[in-house]
Amino acid sequence: MKRQLTHDDIRAAVYGGAVLGGGGGGFVERGLRTAELALQVGTPELWTGDEFAPDDLTATVALVGAPAAPDPQVLPTHLLRALELLRRDLPRPLVAIHTNENGAETTINGWFHSAMTGLPVIDLACNGRAHPSSVMGAMGLHHEDDYRSSQGYAGGKPYAYVEGSVSGRLEATSNVVRRASTEAGGWVGVARNPVEVGYAMKNGAPGAIAFAIELGRRFLAEGPDGAARQLGGEIVASGTVREYRCEQREGLDVGVAVLDDAAGTTLHFVNEYMALDLADGSRRAAFPDLITTFDADGAPLASADVAVGKEVSVLVAPAANIPLSTTMYMPEVYAPVEELLGFGFAPGAKVLADA
Repeated sequence: MKRQLTHDDIRAAVYGGAVLGGGGGGFVERGLRTAELALQVGTPELWTGDEFAPDDLTATVALVGAPAAPDPQVLPTHLLRALELLRRDLPRPLVAIHTNENGAETTINGWFHSAMTGLPVIDLACNGRAHPSSVMGAMGLHHEDDYRSSQGYAGGKPYAYVEGSVSGRLEATSNVVRRASTEAGGWVGVARNPVEVGYAMKNGAPGAIAFAIELGRRFLAEGPDGAARQLGGEIVASGTVREYRCEQREGLDVGVAVLDDAAGTTLHFVNEYMALDLADGSRRAAFPDLITTFDADGAPLASADVAVGKEVSVLVAPAANIPLSTTMYMPEVYAPVEELLGFGFAPGAKVLADA
């Protein structure tokens, strides 16, 4: 199915994305502004994957960086420049684009690109929830020995602006872009990893954008409790933040938030919440389960916006109820994040159907 994205979709997409951001995925106000701008300058279109030939070429559009970085800037012009740098070096034309993940800003990744270039956005994400590393959002391409990653990036305020393109091994090119985001003040827009639509449909999360929009409508109508019911999850904790630490390491926000509730709820994050531990030493949930915080007014709260003294509630929803990429069940992609936190939490390898 092909359809034009409308103003009615904006709030639902951004707020549904904010819930699925799980502490990361960008910020609501910026997501709303970028989506509104997309509809002001053009007519972005959302197409389901069956509208394409399996060998049509698509690419991921993304934001890379640390949400709590002190001086970031990614403008719509930077997003287009990143796509231009990628397209310049491709052997054949792109037919579509898709987002890396669901989040307040990232669910609407591609809308502005689509409005300006005419490329449709596929109703597909590399992951149906936000994730902290580029490899987690590369749909298993690190297992493809002959795959050569190409990435274009741009971002930063005028005195810190960087742009460029890089190609090579997936991990190496992703590390270059992550370092560029640090030099740019915290964030860059990225266009990366061209693949055939058939590969993306098999290894990514088809239907993820519609999923976020439906969740957003439920959240806007019924608040966090409605979102929890939609996801088959629950609000597991409420309290005031008594301890909060966050530092930028390797271009990511790494930290912990501790509530004053009776259970001693402790949230560990690397951009997104990675684990919810209790004072008795038990673990209530771990990524890729969705762990999301809401403020006292019931609005989704990014990990970068948590602070001592804030009242928060915590939603947990099982990973099985969220459209996820095959990478979420590849333990090796968790190793760099586990190293940042100092403990392990990767799920056991899961057998996936040969769909």
